[in-house]
Amino acid sequence: MKDFINIADFSGEQLTGLLERAVADKKLFRAGELPASCRRKVLALIFEKPSLRTRVSFEAAIVQLGGAAINLTNADIGLGSREPVADVAAVLGRMCDAVAARTFSHETVSGLAEHCSAPVINALTDYCHPCQAMADAMTAMEIFGDLAGRKLAFIGDGNNVARSLAVLCAKLGMDFALACPEGFELEGEPEANITQTRDPRAAVEGASIVYTDTWVSMGQEDEKDERIVTFKPFQVNAELMSAAPKDAVVMHCLPAYRGYEITDEVMSAHAETIFEEAENRLHFQRTLLHVLIAEGGIK
Repeated sequence: MKDFINIADFSGEQLTGLLERAVADKKLFRAGELPASCRRKVLALIFEKPSLRTRVSFEAAIVQLGGAAINLTNADIGLGSREPVADVAAVLGRMCDAVAARTFSHETVSGLAEHCSAPVINALTDYCHPCQAMADAMTAMEIFGDLAGRKLAFIGDGNNVARSLAVLCAKLGMDFALACPEGFELEGEPEANITQTRDPRAAVEGASIVYTDTWVSMGQEDEKDERIVTFKPFQVNAELMSAAPKDAVVMHCLPAYRGYEITDEVMSAHAETIFEEAENRLHFQRTLLHVLIAEGGIK
């Protein structure tokens, strides 16, 4: 597999292998023993949306592997407007060794992958967010070990992060529960491990991981007031966590809006996990870049 576009494209064995390598590579990196396997390699970063963790993690990762990154905003390249996606992909494939793209449309990233000779990584689309889900699973693996049989409860919008997590849970033998308001469910996900409910307390029962995300994603700002009212019963707070197992951890892909999807109390109590989860974006993506660039793809 040349590219990393969607969790659904890979087997559970491939995904587990990537996660185990990322955990091992993180230890080597912290010990100062991780080889710089991408010397003189160049990663093109395409951003249609603002970014903190995605840009910093990818740029730091390629530098730590001995390479360099070029940041390209939509103002720079006019992806799909100034130039067709296929033409941009063809040029980047000749000049760079990999491309990571954070776009609105999933079709944009798919088109880049189709026409680019270099590996293309989905750094986020409106449809899915595979690198985030893998960093989340990596964090859970470091905490719990084997994840098979465990449960992840996602409280909030059935969005791109929820979709990637649901599919990844199926691949890893985990159960996935989504608690959301009516009209915000995941659609078209056939995995038998997915349950959807209107009751957050029912969702977190037996869950090792309680996960939340912003109620208002980029591009939904005009829906903010309505969404805040709709999602208010789906806040991750101390009362909700009392229904979860005592050893349950809270995860959030950030940015966190305290007082909305998560209370400051719960955010503070689980800050170590949440910020380790954020750091693991760097560690997983560094391993992914090594595999795609230095090893020629995911076997």
